[in-house]
Amino acid sequence: MDGEPAWEFDRRDICILKELSQEPQLSSRKLADRLAEKYDIDVSHVTVSESVREMREQGVFRDAILINETYFNFALFEFKFDPSYFADDWRAAMEDIRDSKHTLFYSLSTGTYQWKAIMMFSSREEESQWLHEFYKDHGDLVSNVRNHALHNVLKFRTDPELLEHLSE
Repeated sequence: MDGEPAWEFDRRDICILKELSQEPQLSSRKLADRLAEKYDIDVSHVTVSESVREMREQGVFRDAILINETYFNFALFEFKFDPSYFADDWRAAMEDIRDSKHTLFYSLSTGTYQWKAIMMFSSREEESQWLHEFYKDHGDLVSNVRNHALHNVLKFRTDPELLEHLSE
């Protein structure tokens, strides 16, 4: 789903998200039990399951399989472009980055380096080859790509406390 979801958060939704962010594989039964124990929310596991399904379908959260970081090399790529080619060539470059099997996270940002991607590679050689092919395909557009190896990934999850603002 593209765009911002139109979702009215209630306390139960936020508590569900907090628990799932800590333990994404919780069953609906265990989640209903936790809601009762930790938040004094009495709800059936069927209702919990339905709430999770509806939030997922509406795009409130996305499911992703995050492979243990020890199996991959992570890199931060920052893309800078030659403005004289941007109007004609930006879409193909954007789609190639977005659709690459190596792209874990991709965003637009302000500043000189306006596109950023966190990418995963099985080796530094594979990373180098991807960058080489990207320059071959989009060399006119690309003014520069900064890439940084991300060593020792120390945190790779959403903290439940971050979700508190959703009730405001």
